[in-house]
Amino acid sequence: MGRVQDRVAIVTGAGNGIGQAIALRLAEEGALVVGGDVDGTALDQTVDAIMGNGGTALGVVGDLTQAEPARALIDAAVARFGRLEILVNNVGGGRPGRIWELPEETWDGVLTLNLRAMFLCTRAAAPIMMRQRYGKIVSISSGAREGTPWSAYYEGAAPYSTAKAGVHGFTRDVALELAEYGVNVNAVAPGPVETERIGPNLRRMNDEYEYSPNRMTPLRRLAQPIEIAHAVLFLASDEAAYITGHTLPVTGGR
Repeated sequence: MGRVQDRVAIVTGAGNGIGQAIALRLAEEGALVVGGDVDGTALDQTVDAIMGNGGTALGVVGDLTQAEPARALIDAAVARFGRLEILVNNVGGGRPGRIWELPEETWDGVLTLNLRAMFLCTRAAAPIMMRQRYGKIVSISSGAREGTPWSAYYEGAAPYSTAKAGVHGFTRDVALELAEYGVNVNAVAPGPVETERIGPNLRRMNDEYEYSPNRMTPLRRLAQPIEIAHAVLFLASDEAAYITGHTLPVTGGR
């Protein structure tokens, strides 16, 4: 029996990077995975990988920063499996820009991507979990919620840091709101992760910057996506039944 055996788990942003690693890891431990992503081709690859390993998976394509696709994702999981035990809010990302020259649309776009999808999916999933009196909600924050030297000094990253601090605050409040219904709400805050999207830029920073990811991280290396997935798996499992409202740093000691 896996650690989340036969649990229905939605993972947003499941097409690549950390989201893909989370979806694959939950499937390895027996979850029935429903992945959501705006990139249908990437999402198909995740679903195919799970199915190829003998797991069960469903992909739902849509822009989860919009209410209708977010609701459709939750509804698809319930229509297929009749329930929903795990929601992993992974959709996110950032764009660089110094605060004194940052366009408003960049600020709004980053906050929308990181916070609105989380809000919409959680809002849609919460009533289902409340009726079940069981659920695990895990959102992806970031070590950047405390500010990130290599981004802030050289590029500017105020919208991303603000958004990821918002994930922490959202987690704290929603955990209190849902505690009486037996729903655990937590977050994972990764440090610098070597994904296909941001890994090349992080490695470039290690070569060029004094305040680089490796130099500013006590473990002196980038994380691998699977290491973030392990932390999410723990919080999504019953091993973490007495943990709620917590943001777990997976930051290499920073």
